[in-house]
Formats: sequence, C-alpha cells, structure tokens
Amino acid sequence: MALLEIQNLSFTYKGADEAALKNINLSIESGDFVLICGESGCGKTTLFRLLKKQFRPNGELEGSIKFNGVPISELDERASVTEIGYVMQDPDNQTVTDKVWHEIAFGLESLGENSDTIRRKVAEICGFFGIGEWYHKRTSELSGGQKQILALASIMVMDPSVLLLDEPTAQLDPIAASEFLSSLRKINEELGVTVIIAEHRLEEVFSMATKAVLMDKAKIFFSDTPKRAGQRSLSLYEHKIYKGLPSSLRLFHALGGEGDAPLTVKEGKKFISENYRDEIKRIEQVPIDFSDKNKAIEINEGYFRYERELPDVLSGLDLTVYENEFLCILGANGAGKTTLLKVLSGVKRLYRGKYRLWGKKIREYSGVSLYRNNIACLPQNPKNLFVKETVYSDLLEVAKLLPYNKEERAAAVEEVCLKLGIKELCNKHPYDLSGGERQKAAMAKILLVKPEILLLDEPTKGLDAYSKSEIAAILKALQAEGKTIVTVTHDIEFAAEYSDRCAMFFDGKIVSIADKVEFFATNGYYTTAASRMTRPMFENAVTVEAAEELCRLNGKRKDND
Repeated sequence: MALLEIQNLSFTYKGADEAALKNINLSIESGDFVLICGESGCGKTTLFRLLKKQFRPNGELEGSIKFNGVPISELDERASVTEIGYVMQDPDNQTVTDKVWHEIAFGLESLGENSDTIRRKVAEICGFFGIGEWYHKRTSELSGGQKQILALASIMVMDPSVLLLDEPTAQLDPIAASEFLSSLRKINEELGVTVIIAEHRLEEVFSMATKAVLMDKAKIFFSDTPKRAGQRSLSLYEHKIYKGLPSSLRLFHALGGEGDAPLTVKEGKKFISENYRDEIKRIEQVPIDFSDKNKAIEINEGYFRYERELPDVLSGLDLTVYENEFLCILGANGAGKTTLLKVLSGVKRLYRGKYRLWGKKIREYSGVSLYRNNIACLPQNPKNLFVKETVYSDLLEVAKLLPYNKEERAAAVEEVCLKLGIKELCNKHPYDLSGGERQKAAMAKILLVKPEILLLDEPTKGLDAYSKSEIAAILKALQAEGKTIVTVTHDIEFAAEYSDRCAMFFDGKIVSIADKVEFFATNGYYTTAASRMTRPMFENAVTVEAAEELCRLNGKRKDND
C-alpha cells in the first residue's frame, strides 16, 4: 500500500471559475524523494495545502487523498500534525517564538511531551543539523538560510513520515540553498523520511529525486524517474519548463547527445570531455565600456547602521552605477544587500560618506523630486505594494500621485498594462495572482512614476524559468529605452544571462565588481552550473548557450582523439 495515494483529485477555490487542480493521480511510496515542478500558478501549492489537513483551503474538492489508507480529512489531529510536516517558502511565516531553542521545542510542547523528552529530542535534532551554536540565539538574528534550516529542524523534531516543502530555497543564496538540499538528502537517505518538494531551482534537486512530476495547467503532465524524464526532456523543448531544467540536460539535448542524458555537473563535465575537443578555450568577450557614461549612482566611503549601538551594516561602501547599466549585486543571506537598496532608494540615509544621484547630493532632492521621474524600488515581497481590491484600482491609485487629469491617468495605466502584457489581470485581486503575474503587476506600479533608475530586490524569487524570462525581457526592453537597473539577487543564472556587470557584496561593502563573464568565469562557488561544468576545458562559458557554442566550435572528438 502506498504511503500517499491521490486519486482523481480536482479542486476549485471558492468563487473561482477555473479549477486549481484537475484529475490528479499520484502514488507516493514510503522513502520516495518526489520533485514537483511546473510554472508559477500551475497548482503545486494548492496540492501541498490539500495534503496537510490544517492548511486545506476553502473550495470544492473531488476525488480522494489517503495517507496510509486513511483519508486525509479523517486523520486525527495529532497524526496530522506529527506525521505530515510542512516547510513553507518563507520561514518567517512559520516562526512562532523569539528563541531558537524554544522554536525547536514549541511543537513538542504543544503535543504535551514531558520536559525530559523535549530536552532530549531538541538536543538530538540540534546535533543532527549541526545547529548547536545557534541554540541561545534570537530567531530574528538568524540569516535566511539559518531560518530555513531552523524551520526544517522544528518540523523534524516531531519525527514526521512525510516532509512537504514548498519552494524552500527560493529566498536562499546559492551556498545556503546547497546546504539546505544536502540536509534534505540526509533526511531522506539516513532517516527514510518521504520528501515531497516543489521547486523551481532544479540544478541540484533534479538528480536527488526518485520521481519527477511535471505539472502543467492544473494537471500532471508527466511523472517519471529523473533519468527517464531527462531522456524525455527534449520533447519539452517548446514547453515553458524547458529553460528551468538542469544545464547539463539542456546542453546535452542542444548538442544532439545520444544515450543517457547527464543530470549533474559531474555527468555534464564527463559528457563534454568525452565528446568534444578543447583547442579553442574561450570566446573573447568585449566588456561594455562605461567610461563615456554618466554616473547615475555614486557612493564613497558609505556607512550605515540601524541604531547607534548596533554594528554597521554598510561599512566603507564604494559603489558606482552608470547610466543605462544593468547591474546585479550578489552575496550571502543577511549580508546587507536589501539595506543597500534602502539607502540607494533614499528610504535610509548614510550616517557617514557621500551619496550622489545624477551628480547631486541625495539630501538636495525633495521627496517628490527624488521619486517622480527619477528612482523607484521594487521590494522583495511585491505583496507589500498592493492596497486595493483589484490590480487596476492599485494602478490608478499610483497614477493619482502624478500631475495627470482623469483621462491622462487612465491612458497611463493602459500604456503600462500593454507594455507589461498584464491587461487581462486588471480585474483580479493582487493576492490571487501567481508569483510571476504579481511581480509584473508590481513592476507596473513602479513604472507609472516613470523612473530613470529601477532598484529591484530579488525580482525572480519563487518564479519558474519561463516567468523569469518574461521579467528579464521587460527589464531588457526598459534598458533599451535608457533606464538604469540595479538588482539584488540570489539567482546566479539570471545574473549571468541578463546583466552587464555583477558585484559581490560582503562585509558591508562591494568587494568585487566586474563584467558578468569575468565575474562568473573566475568565481569558484558563486558561479553558474555551465561554468562549473565546462572547466577546465573552457574558460568563460558561463551560460549554456556559450558552452554549446564552444563545443560546436571545437567539434566532436574523433575515435583516436
């Protein structure tokens, strides 16, 4: 008997016209590691919420979901809480106490466990995850990666049989994401816990799974082992998910590879070295010359801290951003990148150092002159921008801040909706949009003030590869119009493909800034899968497209090569 059995499952949210899930059939065995992927809004989160009794949304359900032969709705409360664990995308949404030790113990306390059992289990789980050093810390002091590990530990301390994880790496930097996934592998292999994970970042997790499930438009498109899914992935070339598949798979199919498709960097490296020569090491790139460009943003020796007694978040910061540049800033969770954007946007002010915007000191701008036709910031959580019942009402609210009459406001909203392709979203509630749709609607709000400089905080967070490409197309079109774009991101693949320059933020400052190819070609850890896969054969192949071009230029090895 399967651990989880989903049969003919359909679900429609209350008041919705379209079903969120349609005829889902899926069988999951004990010990499976199941990866569920698909574009934003395809139904992954709805499926996860239906698997957890306490999170079931309001709506009409058809079909059945059984856990160990028992319908989910009939599980007793204790079994539902302990047997099926759920880790959300944002760990802040499930953190309920202010201390690490109490957060881990909270679930056991709620179950009525005695103090001796609680102390033993908490000590055991801290040892398993190696988080004993955090034991007495406040949860607010932890980085994003640490909070996500804490959320996982707080669930695992209750010994679940099934672990549900909804986009758990969306807010993590590449190293923290890799460590988190390593913890999942350990949980699955050493403890035998069944793992079901919804994820867009597939480079590492795809090869870890025992079953890959692709969802499309509320249905299961296919379900198979990763190896067989890799063989079939060429048939997905026109599908929106194709661009999100591991780099090794995409390169293999782009080059017409035969046999077993490589799923990992290691396997991709082997495929290249065994099949292609390396006489041409690199494709010469000409970095963009900014010497004749105006300086849009310039900070010299900048210092910032939130309170006088707290340590500096920005310390000796030097940064120059040029007019019409697309700059991506990368760095670890908790390094201070979001704080940097707050300073750049004028929300926070340096206590020491100089900040010039278009050559003028930041304090010389009034509130209106700073933001109207000048600078705008898209926050990490675009939900924070919406205050009305419909997208259109929200956009009109922004237009009212501009010197337009009623007709001009309506025309401005119409123009930005057409530019971003969101006209069909205008009558929807902002909270009913998918991640990609909400990001575009939020961008429409900030574009209405016609900024010359856009500051974006994690604009691709939680988005599938196709939605990312749509956001990127919008940004590149804005850059072509002359806009300057500064993006804070953990998305290395996005930065490598679309930016002009990349910067590494560490220890309160920019420690390195370079052309994107130079930046990723010389990095060892903050670099793309394509770059890791092609070294040492090639020197600057930081995208799959560049790796493909070098392979074709070098040609296939002959039998006697």
